[in-house]
Amino acid sequence: MALQVEGLVTIPFTKGLESPYLELLAQLGHEAHFDPGTYILREGEPADHFYLIQQGRVALGTFISGRGFTTIQTIGDNEVLGWSWLIPPHQWRFSALVILPTQVIRFDGQRLREECEADHNFGYAILQRIALVLGKRLEETRNRLEL
Repeated sequence: MALQVEGLVTIPFTKGLESPYLELLAQLGHEAHFDPGTYILREGEPADHFYLIQQGRVALGTFISGRGFTTIQTIGDNEVLGWSWLIPPHQWRFSALVILPTQVIRFDGQRLREECEADHNFGYAILQRIALVLGKRLEETRNRLEL
């Protein structure tokens, strides 16, 4: 069953998207649930999905020799998970470990890339939003380093 547009309009990532683009995302999106202790994505593996977190908590991190999984940042409700699906070589640059039960909207990365390529206005709108997410994450990381 496809997602309803109403399920997307409350998520900040989709704010301001034109109606046809919201409808396209609704057609491509499906809800999924992840339990604590589950890895949604693993560093180095193919980046084949994109996630909008509806509710929950996820640790973004990397594996460090002798230390194991090391959290860099935590994200939660109404945040974006995964940008590597958009940028070659389409491999995850980090891992994502579920901390609290997490409900997401999941999109097929390849299909989404195809739609971005087919409609460059749509692709630009998505790329702008991904760039904002990356900028925000870099700023939050810098702020943590300054503490």
